[in-house]
Amino acid sequence: MFKKILIANRGEIALRIIRTCKEMGIKTVAVYSTADKESLHVRFADEAVCIGPPASKQSYLNIPSIISAAEITNADAIHPGYGFLSENAEFSRICEDYKIKFIGATADQINQMGDKATAKETMKKAGVPVIPGSEGLLDSVEQGIKLAEEMGYPVIVKAPAGGGGRGMRIIRSSDEFQKNWDDAKMESGAAFGNDGLYLEKYIEEPRHIEIQIVGDQFGKVCHLSERDCSIQRRHQKLVEETPSPIVSDELREQMGKAAIAGATAIKYEGAGTVEFLVDKHGKFYFMEMNTRIQVEHPITEEVTDFDLIKEQIKVAAGVPISGINYFPKMYSMECRINAEDPTQNFRPSPGKIKQINLPGGHGVRVDSHVYAGYTIPPNYDSMIAKLIVTARSREEVIVRMKRALQEFFIDGVKTTIPFHLKLMDDEQFKSGKFNTSFLETFNFDDL
Repeated sequence: MFKKILIANRGEIALRIIRTCKEMGIKTVAVYSTADKESLHVRFADEAVCIGPPASKQSYLNIPSIISAAEITNADAIHPGYGFLSENAEFSRICEDYKIKFIGATADQINQMGDKATAKETMKKAGVPVIPGSEGLLDSVEQGIKLAEEMGYPVIVKAPAGGGGRGMRIIRSSDEFQKNWDDAKMESGAAFGNDGLYLEKYIEEPRHIEIQIVGDQFGKVCHLSERDCSIQRRHQKLVEETPSPIVSDELREQMGKAAIAGATAIKYEGAGTVEFLVDKHGKFYFMEMNTRIQVEHPITEEVTDFDLIKEQIKVAAGVPISGINYFPKMYSMECRINAEDPTQNFRPSPGKIKQINLPGGHGVRVDSHVYAGYTIPPNYDSMIAKLIVTARSREEVIVRMKRALQEFFIDGVKTTIPFHLKLMDDEQFKSGKFNTSFLETFNFDDL
């Protein structure tokens, strides 16, 4: 087992990893930018190293600085968390070159799944259902129009290295193609340094369902059931739950087998998710694979009693998994608490937290790195906490979540708590009959 792990991340996920390491008897190293000097992950780690100024490129994305921090502290492994360098193949490869274990996917695995067009072809060969679309990147707008007319509108153009909705455009007719093509190329080039695009059939009224998987170094892969991530705004998830209200035992088994087949095809190592779109007829299609731990992993832990961070570390250390699949025994839901104003188009709201009260009680978990007096920097993602509740039924989860949200008090910055409270009272949400476009018609004005 590792003796010392450096966490190449910040905020609540860094703190989450530190907690598990302490329970496993592993020393930890926190890295931080000057903006995060007062963050809890810096305070609770065994050692801490400043790696640069607030800008991510000069700190949390600065590979030489992170490797240097690992070397001077004699860390024998690096956990990247999520975001930042967690799906960076070059970083994974450099860690290997320096004989520091990267707790995550190998460089080859990240490359195979990082490019969405390549990932789709890999999954197709593994027998996983995929969305109809172009074979690789499009050569021209004319080729895209021809393929779209063959498949039938609507279609969607996507950036191969995309994420968070960037480089994506839905196109409903040939008249709209050129403008959306140009906009997507421009956005993709600016965001990812690659303006290539591929085309897919656009699945209307879909649910976003992901399967949590874990693979070891010996070719074994298991799955830990599904998470429903359909409540999202501009492709950014806001609420996740498990089990999904629309996934039957039969569909769960089919999707689980498909996820295992896809992960096995690339000999996947570590924790990851295989993400699917499920249409209104119950058919599912591969969308992408995330080769890292997910923000929403706690709800899976709550319903399966399975510590995913601990399993990640054990797998990276060469411990085999049992290969047994896990199914939900309870219901769990996560609300992302962001420092944003939902009445102002979710505009970020950085600043100093004057007072805070975290909810508690049976079945309530809060993963957070903030406290009274903490200043939320404007340089990073605005998520400041994850509120997770667990109960014996979806109805109980919603009631408990509402109660917990009412106890969650933050003074000094705007947050998404009022939005989540209103959502818990929404009849359509409570019925479980919604899709990824649900929030497009949601009324944010009276929060």
